Amino acid sequence: SSPEAKISRTVPPGTGGRVRAKEEAQGETIARPSRAMKALVCTEWGPAEHLTIDDVAEPHPEPGEVVIDVKASGVNFPDTLIIEGKYQFRPELPFVPGGEAAGVVSEVGDGVEGIEIGAHVIAIGSSGAFAQRWGIPASMVVGIPEDLDFVTAAGFGMTYGTAHYALVQRAKLAPGETVLVLGAAGGVGTAAVQVGKALGARVIAAASSDEKVRFALESGADDSINYSTEDLRGRLKELTGGAGVDVVVDPVGGDMTEMALRSTAWNGRLLVIGFASGTIPLVATNLALLKGASIVGVFWGSWALRDPAASRAAFRELFSMVEDGRLQPTTAEIRPLEEFLDAFHAFSNRTVKGKLVLTP
Repeated sequence: SSPEAKISRTVPPGTGGRVRAKEEAQGETIARPSRAMKALVCTEWGPAEHLTIDDVAEPHPEPGEVVIDVKASGVNFPDTLIIEGKYQFRPELPFVPGGEAAGVVSEVGDGVEGIEIGAHVIAIGSSGAFAQRWGIPASMVVGIPEDLDFVTAAGFGMTYGTAHYALVQRAKLAPGETVLVLGAAGGVGTAAVQVGKALGARVIAAASSDEKVRFALESGADDSINYSTEDLRGRLKELTGGAGVDVVVDPVGGDMTEMALRSTAWNGRLLVIGFASGTIPLVATNLALLKGASIVGVFWGSWALRDPAASRAAFRELFSMVEDGRLQPTTAEIRPLEEFLDAFHAFSNRTVKGKLVLTP
């Protein structure tokens, strides 16, 4: 926009966080929304420096939607890709980023059943969470136990949902099997360590520094590998007695992927979750043939949209693990929304351990 123009932004219901921008010449009357809220707004593709905190109109639910008063929003690696237009989908500009939040239901649209005003919930979508209120389809909202605090819950949905889907639905993990978790100190990695242990597996955590390795061990891993200073394949051979690992949780990609695949046992499963390294690997598929191994894609968000009932059932199982003590979610690092730039830089610089949460 030029200096001669002003922008009035509104968030129409049903847009999943998309912001409608209206420009009018300076000097003309601009109708501001009767009720405004603070939100992080993406108006152009690029790094987090392009984001701004702005006043936008509060959302109101269309049929099948609810609005939650956001208490905390989880920051995830895909958020850094979405604002640069590098993810699997590209929201229409301008929009409010953020894919998960915890809060209190404040409005319920027509046709919504089973969700009441005042309910404590988590919501998971594609965008819209980095705001004071979030309008979202009711199918993407899940009630949380009353004793689960909002900060922990805000960092729970995407990472623990992904880890559970990966290990249960995709890997069919059996008790006593051995799981290798790459990027074990990250959000998904930490969740995979804990969910793997809760399911009765032996977990080997691999990370890029001694500090991250210690964090993974504190999160419950049985053994660890610093792949910046240790030979991943040699160490895995030593730890498994040459048998290899049954399941690989891979949110990293890059060179680690093929090394991990070469270290799988017969009938091993390599779970492709993401590419935090920035490189999508090209894998020699003869390795899968020689080991009878499977290379399995894990796109939890798409699955949750396609089968919301199964996703809710998975969350009920996860919450049950929390309530009986098998799962102890790590404490998230908390930052106010105004410190969004530091939060995004923590992901870009790969300094995040566990979860990072923004509070509006």
